[in-house]
Amino acid sequence: MTVRYIRVNPVVNLFAPAVRAFGNIAIVGRVGVAGEPSPTNPPLHTPVVFTDPASARDQVPGELGEAIALAFAQSPGPVLIHGVRVDSTAPDWAAGLNAVSTLDVQLVALANTPLNAGNAGPTAAIGRLLDHVTSVSNTGGDGKERMGVVMLEKGATAVDTLVTGALANDRMVYIAHKSTQDAAAAVTGAIAGQQPHISLLLKQVNITSPSFTPAEIEAINGTETDTSGPRGKGVNWLTSPSLIPGQAVYLGEGYTGNPGGKKFIDVVRTVDDVTFRLKARLIKTIGNVRISRSGLRALIAQMEAVLEPLVRNEVIEGFEIIVPVLTLLDRDPATLTPGELQQIRDAQDQRVVEVMTAVDYAGAIHRLAITLKFE
Repeated sequence: MTVRYIRVNPVVNLFAPAVRAFGNIAIVGRVGVAGEPSPTNPPLHTPVVFTDPASARDQVPGELGEAIALAFAQSPGPVLIHGVRVDSTAPDWAAGLNAVSTLDVQLVALANTPLNAGNAGPTAAIGRLLDHVTSVSNTGGDGKERMGVVMLEKGATAVDTLVTGALANDRMVYIAHKSTQDAAAAVTGAIAGQQPHISLLLKQVNITSPSFTPAEIEAINGTETDTSGPRGKGVNWLTSPSLIPGQAVYLGEGYTGNPGGKKFIDVVRTVDDVTFRLKARLIKTIGNVRISRSGLRALIAQMEAVLEPLVRNEVIEGFEIIVPVLTLLDRDPATLTPGELQQIRDAQDQRVVEVMTAVDYAGAIHRLAITLKFE
Protein backbone atom coordinates (compact mmCIF):
# COMPACT_ATOMS: atom_id res chain seq x y z
CA MET A 1 0.00 0.00 0.00
CA THR A 2 1.30 3.45 -0.97
CA VAL A 3 2.17 5.68 2.00
CA ARG A 4 0.31 9.02 1.81
CA TYR A 5 1.55 11.62 4.23
CA ILE A 6 -1.29 14.02 3.54
CA ARG A 7 -4.82 12.93 2.74
CA VAL A 8 -7.34 15.48 1.46
CA ASN A 9 -10.97 14.58 0.99
CA PRO A 10 -12.56 17.54 -0.83
CA VAL A 11 -16.22 18.17 -0.10
CA VAL A 12 -18.01 20.56 -2.45
CA ASN A 13 -20.85 22.46 -0.82
CA LEU A 14 -21.14 25.60 -2.91
CA PHE A 15 -23.87 28.09 -2.06
CA ALA A 16 -25.16 30.90 -4.25
CA PRO A 17 -27.66 33.23 -2.54
CA ALA A 18 -30.95 33.83 -4.31
CA VAL A 19 -31.03 36.91 -6.52
CA ARG A 20 -33.98 39.29 -6.48
CA ALA A 21 -35.05 40.89 -9.74
CA PHE A 22 -35.60 44.65 -9.60
CA GLY A 23 -37.55 45.37 -12.78
CA ASN A 24 -40.28 42.79 -13.25
CA ILE A 25 -43.74 44.26 -13.89
CA ALA A 26 -47.33 43.12 -13.58
CA ILE A 27 -50.02 45.03 -15.49
CA VAL A 28 -53.71 44.31 -14.97
CA GLY A 29 -56.16 45.59 -17.54
CA ARG A 30 -59.00 45.15 -19.99
CA VAL A 31 -58.72 43.38 -23.32
CA GLY A 32 -60.71 44.75 -26.21
CA VAL A 33 -61.78 41.41 -27.64
CA ALA A 34 -65.21 40.03 -26.81
CA GLY A 35 -66.16 36.39 -26.59
CA GLU A 36 -64.96 33.27 -24.86
CA PRO A 37 -61.31 32.79 -23.87
CA SER A 38 -59.10 31.79 -26.78
CA PRO A 39 -55.39 31.92 -27.70
CA THR A 40 -55.82 35.60 -28.48
CA ASN A 41 -58.02 36.25 -25.46
CA PRO A 42 -56.53 34.60 -22.30
CA PRO A 43 -58.75 33.50 -19.41
CA LEU A 44 -59.68 36.11 -16.84
CA HIS A 45 -57.35 36.70 -13.88
CA THR A 46 -54.60 34.48 -15.27
CA PRO A 47 -51.04 35.87 -15.54
CA VAL A 48 -49.44 35.62 -18.96
CA VAL A 49 -45.72 36.27 -19.41
CA PHE A 50 -44.64 38.70 -22.15
CA THR A 51 -41.11 39.48 -23.29
CA ASP A 52 -41.87 41.69 -26.30
CA PRO A 53 -44.52 44.24 -27.32
CA ALA A 54 -45.64 42.44 -30.48
CA SER A 55 -46.88 39.35 -28.66
CA ALA A 56 -48.68 41.56 -26.13
CA ARG A 57 -50.60 43.40 -28.84
CA ASP A 58 -51.42 40.07 -30.48
CA GLN A 59 -52.52 38.09 -27.40
CA VAL A 60 -54.15 40.84 -25.33
CA PRO A 61 -55.16 43.58 -27.78
CA GLY A 62 -56.72 46.68 -26.31
CA GLU A 63 -55.82 48.61 -23.17
CA LEU A 64 -53.74 45.81 -21.63
CA GLY A 65 -51.73 45.09 -24.78
CA GLU A 66 -51.02 48.79 -25.41
CA ALA A 67 -49.93 49.31 -21.81
CA ILE A 68 -47.51 46.38 -21.98
CA ALA A 69 -46.14 47.57 -25.32
CA LEU A 70 -45.59 51.10 -23.96
CA ALA A 71 -43.77 49.74 -20.91
CA PHE A 72 -41.48 47.72 -23.20
CA ALA A 73 -40.82 50.85 -25.29
CA GLN A 74 -38.75 52.44 -22.51
CA SER A 75 -34.97 52.56 -22.75
CA PRO A 76 -33.69 51.05 -20.57
CA GLY A 77 -36.84 49.12 -19.92
CA PRO A 78 -38.14 45.89 -18.42
CA VAL A 79 -37.20 42.41 -19.55
CA LEU A 80 -40.33 40.64 -18.40
CA ILE A 81 -43.95 41.74 -17.90
CA HIS A 82 -46.87 39.70 -16.57
CA GLY A 83 -50.21 40.67 -18.10
CA VAL A 84 -53.49 39.86 -16.38
CA ARG A 85 -56.82 40.26 -18.15
CA VAL A 86 -59.93 41.48 -16.34
CA ASP A 87 -63.46 41.66 -17.69
CA SER A 88 -63.91 44.59 -20.08
CA THR A 89 -67.37 45.62 -18.86
CA ALA A 90 -67.25 44.82 -15.14
CA PRO A 91 -63.57 44.41 -14.19
CA ASP A 92 -62.86 42.58 -10.95
CA TRP A 93 -59.68 44.43 -9.99
CA ALA A 94 -59.30 42.55 -6.71
CA ALA A 95 -59.26 39.17 -8.49
CA GLY A 96 -56.88 40.44 -11.14
CA LEU A 97 -54.45 41.79 -8.55
CA ASN A 98 -54.76 38.68 -6.42
CA ALA A 99 -53.50 36.69 -9.41
CA VAL A 100 -50.14 38.49 -9.23
CA SER A 101 -49.71 38.26 -5.46
CA THR A 102 -47.33 35.30 -5.64
CA LEU A 103 -45.37 36.51 -8.67
CA ASP A 104 -41.85 37.88 -8.42
CA VAL A 105 -42.69 41.40 -9.56
CA GLN A 106 -41.57 44.72 -8.13
CA LEU A 107 -43.92 47.10 -9.95
CA VAL A 108 -47.67 46.83 -10.53
CA ALA A 109 -49.94 49.03 -12.66
CA LEU A 110 -53.52 49.09 -13.91
CA ALA A 111 -53.78 49.63 -17.66
CA ASN A 112 -55.35 52.96 -18.69
CA THR A 113 -56.87 53.59 -15.26
CA PRO A 114 -56.28 57.16 -14.05
CA LEU A 115 -56.81 58.25 -10.46
CA ASN A 116 -59.99 60.24 -9.98
CA ALA A 117 -62.69 60.68 -7.36
CA GLY A 118 -64.63 57.72 -8.75
CA ASN A 119 -61.95 55.03 -8.36
CA ALA A 120 -60.02 56.19 -5.29
CA GLY A 121 -62.17 54.38 -2.72
CA PRO A 122 -60.98 51.22 -0.94
CA THR A 123 -63.17 48.98 -3.11
CA ALA A 124 -62.48 50.83 -6.38
CA ALA A 125 -59.63 50.27 -8.83
CA ILE A 126 -56.89 52.44 -7.32
CA GLY A 127 -57.96 51.54 -3.80
CA ARG A 128 -57.56 47.88 -4.69
CA LEU A 129 -54.08 48.53 -6.10
CA LEU A 130 -53.07 50.36 -2.92
CA ASP A 131 -54.32 47.48 -0.76
CA HIS A 132 -52.50 44.99 -2.98
CA VAL A 133 -49.04 46.59 -2.86
CA THR A 134 -49.19 47.32 0.86
CA SER A 135 -50.57 43.96 1.97
CA VAL A 136 -48.27 41.87 -0.23
CA SER A 137 -45.22 43.97 0.71
CA ASN A 138 -45.98 43.72 4.44
CA THR A 139 -47.30 40.17 4.76
CA GLY A 140 -46.38 38.41 1.52
CA GLY A 141 -43.43 36.12 0.93
CA ASP A 142 -39.79 37.17 0.97
CA GLY A 143 -38.92 39.19 -2.11
CA LYS A 144 -42.52 40.00 -2.98
CA GLU A 145 -42.26 43.68 -1.95
CA ARG A 146 -43.59 45.96 -4.67
CA MET A 147 -44.78 49.43 -5.63
CA GLY A 148 -47.88 50.56 -7.53
CA VAL A 149 -47.75 53.16 -10.31
CA VAL A 150 -50.80 55.31 -11.08
CA MET A 151 -51.40 58.22 -13.44
CA LEU A 152 -53.70 61.17 -12.82
CA GLU A 153 -56.28 62.33 -15.34
CA LYS A 154 -54.76 64.13 -18.33
CA GLY A 155 -53.78 67.66 -17.29
CA ALA A 156 -54.89 67.26 -13.65
CA THR A 157 -52.97 69.44 -11.18
CA ALA A 158 -55.31 69.53 -8.14
CA VAL A 159 -53.28 66.88 -6.33
CA ASP A 160 -54.27 68.04 -2.83
CA THR A 161 -57.76 66.65 -3.29
CA LEU A 162 -56.62 63.38 -4.88
CA VAL A 163 -53.56 62.02 -3.08
CA THR A 164 -54.90 62.15 0.47
CA GLY A 165 -55.59 59.79 3.34
CA ALA A 166 -54.60 56.19 2.72
CA LEU A 167 -53.53 57.02 -0.86
CA ALA A 168 -50.58 59.02 0.53
CA ASN A 169 -48.47 55.89 0.79
CA ASP A 170 -44.79 55.34 0.03
CA ARG A 171 -45.63 52.12 -1.83
CA MET A 172 -47.40 54.20 -4.49
CA VAL A 173 -46.06 56.36 -7.35
CA TYR A 174 -48.33 59.01 -8.88
CA ILE A 175 -47.80 60.69 -12.25
CA ALA A 176 -49.24 63.99 -13.52
CA HIS A 177 -49.15 64.25 -17.31
CA LYS A 178 -50.69 65.77 -20.43
CA SER A 179 -50.50 62.67 -22.60
CA THR A 180 -53.16 60.75 -24.49
CA GLN A 181 -51.15 57.57 -23.84
CA ASP A 182 -50.96 55.40 -20.72
CA ALA A 183 -48.50 57.45 -18.65
CA ALA A 184 -48.58 54.96 -15.77
CA ALA A 185 -47.44 52.12 -18.02
CA ALA A 186 -44.67 54.24 -19.55
CA VAL A 187 -43.33 55.38 -16.18
CA THR A 188 -43.57 51.84 -14.80
CA GLY A 189 -41.34 50.65 -17.64
CA ALA A 190 -38.92 53.53 -17.05
CA ILE A 191 -38.63 52.71 -13.35
CA ALA A 192 -38.12 49.02 -14.12
CA GLY A 193 -35.13 49.80 -16.32
CA GLN A 194 -33.20 51.48 -13.50
CA GLN A 195 -31.37 49.75 -10.67
CA PRO A 196 -33.05 50.24 -7.28
CA HIS A 197 -30.60 52.85 -5.94
CA ILE A 198 -30.80 55.10 -9.02
CA SER A 199 -32.84 58.26 -8.53
CA LEU A 200 -35.72 58.56 -10.98
CA LEU A 201 -35.36 62.33 -11.27
CA LEU A 202 -34.88 63.42 -14.90
CA LYS A 203 -34.90 59.88 -16.24
CA GLN A 204 -36.31 59.71 -19.75
CA VAL A 205 -39.80 58.40 -20.41
CA ASN A 206 -40.63 57.43 -23.98
CA ILE A 207 -44.04 59.03 -24.31
CA THR A 208 -45.60 62.12 -25.88
CA SER A 209 -46.65 64.61 -23.20
CA PRO A 210 -46.60 68.43 -23.47
CA SER A 211 -44.93 70.16 -20.53
CA PHE A 212 -46.78 71.75 -17.63
CA THR A 213 -46.50 75.49 -17.09
CA PRO A 214 -44.51 76.80 -14.08
CA ALA A 215 -47.77 77.64 -12.32
CA GLU A 216 -49.10 74.14 -12.91
CA ILE A 217 -45.88 72.57 -11.60
CA GLU A 218 -46.13 74.75 -8.49
CA ALA A 219 -49.66 73.46 -7.95
CA ILE A 220 -48.42 69.88 -8.28
CA ASN A 221 -45.19 70.25 -6.31
CA GLY A 222 -45.63 73.21 -3.98
CA THR A 223 -43.48 76.32 -3.76
CA GLU A 224 -39.73 75.82 -3.45
CA THR A 225 -37.06 78.31 -2.44
CA ASP A 226 -33.32 78.22 -3.11
CA THR A 227 -32.67 76.58 0.26
CA SER A 228 -35.84 74.56 0.91
CA GLY A 229 -34.98 71.68 -1.44
CA PRO A 230 -37.62 69.43 -2.98
CA ARG A 231 -41.01 70.12 -1.43
CA GLY A 232 -43.36 67.65 -3.02
CA LYS A 233 -46.96 66.61 -2.51
CA GLY A 234 -46.39 62.98 -3.44
CA VAL A 235 -47.00 63.45 -7.18
CA ASN A 236 -44.44 63.43 -10.00
CA TRP A 237 -44.89 65.14 -13.34
CA LEU A 238 -43.62 64.73 -16.90
CA THR A 239 -41.51 67.53 -18.29
CA SER A 240 -39.20 68.50 -21.17
CA PRO A 241 -36.42 70.72 -19.73
CA SER A 242 -35.00 73.24 -22.19
CA LEU A 243 -31.49 72.57 -20.84
CA ILE A 244 -31.60 68.99 -22.16
CA PRO A 245 -31.30 68.88 -25.97
CA GLY A 246 -33.85 66.95 -27.99
CA GLN A 247 -37.11 67.93 -26.29
CA ALA A 248 -37.60 64.44 -24.90
CA VAL A 249 -39.89 63.73 -21.94
CA TYR A 250 -38.45 63.18 -18.47
CA LEU A 251 -39.69 62.56 -14.96
CA GLY A 252 -39.80 65.89 -13.12
CA GLU A 253 -39.19 64.18 -9.76
CA GLY A 254 -38.80 60.79 -8.12
CA TYR A 255 -41.33 61.02 -5.30
CA THR A 256 -43.31 58.26 -3.68
CA GLY A 257 -46.90 59.02 -2.75
CA ASN A 258 -45.98 59.85 0.85
CA PRO A 259 -43.95 63.06 1.22
CA GLY A 260 -43.86 62.56 4.99
CA GLY A 261 -42.46 59.01 4.90
CA LYS A 262 -39.96 57.39 2.54
CA LYS A 263 -40.15 60.34 0.18
CA PHE A 264 -38.22 59.04 -2.81
CA ILE A 265 -38.76 55.97 -4.99
CA ASP A 266 -35.13 54.86 -4.89
CA VAL A 267 -35.19 54.74 -1.07
CA VAL A 268 -38.09 52.27 -1.01
CA ARG A 269 -36.61 50.13 -3.78
CA THR A 270 -33.15 50.07 -2.17
CA VAL A 271 -34.53 49.08 1.23
CA ASP A 272 -36.44 46.23 -0.42
CA ASP A 273 -33.36 45.11 -2.36
CA VAL A 274 -30.89 45.23 0.55
CA THR A 275 -33.39 43.49 2.85
CA PHE A 276 -33.74 40.62 0.39
CA ARG A 277 -29.97 40.34 -0.11
CA LEU A 278 -29.40 40.00 3.63
CA LYS A 279 -32.16 37.41 4.01
CA ALA A 280 -30.86 35.39 1.05
CA ARG A 281 -27.33 35.36 2.45
CA LEU A 282 -28.29 34.55 6.04
CA ILE A 283 -30.80 31.77 5.35
CA LYS A 284 -27.97 29.19 5.37
CA THR A 285 -26.98 30.25 8.89
CA ILE A 286 -30.37 29.27 10.31
CA GLY A 287 -30.01 25.95 12.08
CA ASN A 288 -26.22 25.89 11.59
CA VAL A 289 -24.52 28.87 13.23
CA ARG A 290 -24.27 28.60 17.01
CA ILE A 291 -24.76 31.34 19.57
CA SER A 292 -21.10 31.58 20.50
CA ARG A 293 -18.28 34.02 19.93
CA SER A 294 -17.09 32.24 16.79
CA GLY A 295 -20.60 31.59 15.53
CA LEU A 296 -21.76 35.18 15.85
CA ARG A 297 -18.59 36.48 14.22
CA ALA A 298 -19.32 34.18 11.30
CA LEU A 299 -22.81 35.67 11.19
CA ILE A 300 -21.36 39.20 11.01
CA ALA A 301 -18.98 38.09 8.24
CA GLN A 302 -21.95 36.87 6.21
CA MET A 303 -23.66 40.25 6.55
CA GLU A 304 -20.45 42.08 5.64
CA ALA A 305 -20.23 39.95 2.50
CA VAL A 306 -23.52 41.51 1.41
CA LEU A 307 -22.95 45.09 2.51
CA GLU A 308 -19.28 45.63 1.59
CA PRO A 309 -19.88 45.27 -2.18
CA LEU A 310 -22.70 47.80 -1.90
CA VAL A 311 -20.23 50.25 -0.36
CA ARG A 312 -17.69 49.63 -3.13
CA ASN A 313 -20.39 50.14 -5.78
CA GLU A 314 -21.49 53.38 -4.08
CA VAL A 315 -24.98 52.08 -3.41
CA ILE A 316 -24.53 52.83 0.30
CA GLU A 317 -21.94 54.98 2.07
CA GLY A 318 -21.29 52.69 4.99
CA PHE A 319 -22.81 50.43 7.61
CA GLU A 320 -22.48 49.30 11.20
CA ILE A 321 -23.43 45.89 12.60
CA ILE A 322 -24.08 45.48 16.34
CA VAL A 323 -24.79 42.15 18.05
CA PRO A 324 -25.49 42.87 21.74
CA VAL A 325 -25.02 39.23 22.81
CA LEU A 326 -21.61 39.08 21.11
CA THR A 327 -20.56 42.20 23.02
CA LEU A 328 -21.35 40.36 26.24
CA LEU A 329 -19.63 37.15 25.11
CA ASP A 330 -16.45 39.10 24.33
CA ARG A 331 -16.18 40.36 27.90
CA ASP A 332 -14.56 38.56 30.82
CA PRO A 333 -17.33 36.42 32.35
CA ALA A 334 -16.23 37.54 35.81
CA THR A 335 -17.17 41.14 34.95
CA LEU A 336 -20.71 40.35 33.82
CA THR A 337 -23.65 41.27 36.00
CA PRO A 338 -26.37 38.70 36.78
CA GLY A 339 -28.66 40.51 34.35
CA GLU A 340 -26.07 40.31 31.55
CA LEU A 341 -25.45 36.62 32.22
CA GLN A 342 -29.21 36.09 32.01
CA GLN A 343 -29.28 37.82 28.60
CA ILE A 344 -26.73 35.31 27.30
CA ARG A 345 -28.69 32.38 28.75
CA ASP A 346 -31.95 33.67 27.28
CA ALA A 347 -30.40 34.00 23.83
CA GLN A 348 -28.97 30.49 23.98
CA ASP A 349 -32.08 28.89 25.49
CA GLN A 350 -34.56 30.62 23.17
CA ARG A 351 -32.14 30.46 20.20
CA VAL A 352 -32.89 34.02 19.19
CA VAL A 353 -30.20 36.59 18.44
CA GLU A 354 -30.84 40.29 18.01
CA VAL A 355 -28.75 42.00 15.33
CA MET A 356 -28.89 45.74 14.70
CA THR A 357 -27.63 47.06 11.38
CA ALA A 358 -27.35 50.75 10.54
CA VAL A 359 -26.88 51.62 6.85
CA ASP A 360 -25.85 55.06 5.61
CA TYR A 361 -27.64 55.72 2.32
CA ALA A 362 -26.64 58.91 0.48
CA GLY A 363 -29.21 59.95 -2.11
CA ALA A 364 -28.44 61.66 -5.40
CA ILE A 365 -28.48 65.45 -5.78
CA HIS A 366 -31.99 66.70 -6.61
CA ARG A 367 -31.40 70.46 -6.31
CA LEU A 368 -28.43 72.80 -6.67
CA ALA A 369 -28.46 76.35 -5.29
CA ILE A 370 -25.71 78.38 -6.96
CA THR A 371 -24.85 81.96 -6.09
CA LEU A 372 -23.12 83.62 -9.05
CA LYS A 373 -21.45 86.87 -8.13
CA PHE A 374 -19.86 89.24 -10.65
CA GLU A 375 -17.44 91.94 -9.52
